[in-house]
Amino acid sequence: MRYLPLTDTDREDMLARVGVPDIDTLFSDVPAGKLLKAPLDLPRAKGELEVERIMGRMAAQNIAASSVPFFVGAGAYKHHVPATVDHLIQRSEFLTSYTPYQPEIAQGTLQYLFEFQTQIAALTGMEVANASMYDGSTGTGEAVLMAHRVTRRRKAVLSGGLHPHYADVVRTLSEMANDTVVTLDPDVAANEDILSQIDDETSCVVVQNPDVFGNLRDLSPIAAKAQAHGALLIAVFTEVVSLGAVVPPGAMGADIVVGEGQSIGNALNFGGPYVGLFAAKTKYLRQMPGRLCGETVDADGQRGFVLTLSTREQHIRRDKATSNICTNSGLCVLAFTIHMTLLGQAGLARLAEVNHANAVKLADLLAGVKGVSVLNESFFNEFTLKLSKPAAQVVEALADKGVLGGVPVSRLLPNAGLDDLLIVANTEINTDEDRAAFVKSLGEVLA
Repeated sequence: MRYLPLTDTDREDMLARVGVPDIDTLFSDVPAGKLLKAPLDLPRAKGELEVERIMGRMAAQNIAASSVPFFVGAGAYKHHVPATVDHLIQRSEFLTSYTPYQPEIAQGTLQYLFEFQTQIAALTGMEVANASMYDGSTGTGEAVLMAHRVTRRRKAVLSGGLHPHYADVVRTLSEMANDTVVTLDPDVAANEDILSQIDDETSCVVVQNPDVFGNLRDLSPIAAKAQAHGALLIAVFTEVVSLGAVVPPGAMGADIVVGEGQSIGNALNFGGPYVGLFAAKTKYLRQMPGRLCGETVDADGQRGFVLTLSTREQHIRRDKATSNICTNSGLCVLAFTIHMTLLGQAGLARLAEVNHANAVKLADLLAGVKGVSVLNESFFNEFTLKLSKPAAQVVEALADKGVLGGVPVSRLLPNAGLDDLLIVANTEINTDEDRAAFVKSLGEVLA
């Protein structure tokens, strides 16, 4: 009871005040299949030393991404992060900063947020960007809600190439708001007829590029059709490095651009925290979620920075708020900004070039393995394989051979009948030896 000080009487008093008969009622909105039926299979109580040993043994069962050839992607990518990034973000003035509640005295924080926004606007080809979202998936959900506010419509059309986790977030938010979501079937070949789904009731069309299967798309026809019907095109990306080589979504007519920035400055971090990127046309500025920093001059004429917009419910009336997002991903934003500054425009282009070249090498090698077909006609650093065996089984067998070979589509879309598809990513970290090990091991597993 040392760390659980509430008594049964305390709990009964709280339940009575809330007005529910028992604790289970508080979880009534959670699907029954998602609730634990019993406590986790863990010891009920152990000393600190014993806990460390137990957790250490459990952790040792994992295969670290840096210890073996690594080809996993599908929304989270392993890139090289310069040591400079980690060194700078661990300075105490950065590491301890949280959020500028008194923004004008947080000039350092506001300046790097302003620089970050400038970088994102340039990368995406858009006119304005905010100071970040939590991640790409929640940013996509916020983009759909923003489109509904702009168009005063409630129907979103989701491409079948949108990352399933991103689509899930959109559907969850839409269900809560009683909005309509039309989700196209998974489209491995990127041949979906998304244009026929756009009508005068459509608020927005959400398309990922490169898509979850790695396909590159021309968004221009979709943008033209959407805008002809008064709808918005929301362009999504999960691999920000692609913007060093691919035509930016703004140049293809996107109205809102949202994506995941983890690849720049941020390691895999066991799945987070990450940094969501969000940009739009200036005319939609006041409907953007989150916060936006601006540049000004002070009373002495010196350059300064201000929190220009913060349209969240903690700052303004709830009925006027565009979002309940609590803050921006400050430290991850700083890591992104430092890494991007180190790269510069030429460095990002070179990084993208190396990523694409490595992926092309690997795809060519894998295409020669019996039982393997590469499904993509064009891709950046990620592509999809069709295998002669279930991909989930193949991935497990590859792991036993010391290769992390990709993400089975069945893990993302368990009921889509795509069990033989494997999404493979190849970034700048992979060597010729890594690729050779993957090809050899995959050939053995499929034999």
